[in-house]
Amino acid sequence: MPTELLDRPAFDQALSDAPTSGPVTLALVDLDHFATINQRHGTDVGDTVLRRVERALLGSLPPETTVARIGGDEYAALFPDHTAESALILMEEVRAHLAQPRPDETPAAISLSIGLATHPAHVEERADLVRAADTALSRAKRDGRGRVAIHVEERMVLKSNYYSKASLGRLAKLSAAEGRTEASLLREALDDLIDRYRDRI
Repeated sequence: MPTELLDRPAFDQALSDAPTSGPVTLALVDLDHFATINQRHGTDVGDTVLRRVERALLGSLPPETTVARIGGDEYAALFPDHTAESALILMEEVRAHLAQPRPDETPAAISLSIGLATHPAHVEERADLVRAADTALSRAKRDGRGRVAIHVEERMVLKSNYYSKASLGRLAKLSAAEGRTEASLLREALDDLIDRYRDRI
C-alpha cells in the first residue's frame, strides 16, 4: 500500500518523474456533494469523511501507487505500469467499498466520481494526463456520479455511427463472455488491424 499522502506540488513532481518505459494511468477522484455534507453535518464530519477516503485510498491500492490530495475534496492516484482497465478495477473496488452503507457512521455512505486516463493510450504527452483524466471525471459526474469513467478521445465517434445493431449486439455478448469492456475489445481489434498493415504505414 502507498505509505504517504502527497500534496499537489509533490504529486506534480511524481507525475513528471514517473517511468516512461510503460503505461502510466492517472485517476482523479472527487467526492460527490461534499459541500452538502459540510452544510448538513458540519465540518468536523466533513473532515472525518476525508480521512475515510484517504484511509481507503492509502490502504487499498498497490504499493507502487502514488496518492495525493490535490484540492479540498479532490484526490489523485498515479498507477505506473497499469492500463486504464486495470486501474479501473482497483478504483472501482475503492468506490464500491466507500459506497457501502454503514448505519453507525455519518454519512452512512460516501459517493465518489472518478476519471481515468492513460499515457500513451489516451494522450501523446504526459503533461496532458491531468486534462484527459479531468475530462473523464466530468463525464462520470455528468452520467450520474458515483462511478468510474475512462477517458474517451474527443475525436472518437459513437460506435452506433459505424456499426449495425447486430454487430453491436455481438460485441456486447463478447464483452460479457470475456469479462472485458467493449472499448478494450475494440482497441484490441484496432491494434490487430494496424499490425496486419504495418508495412503500409
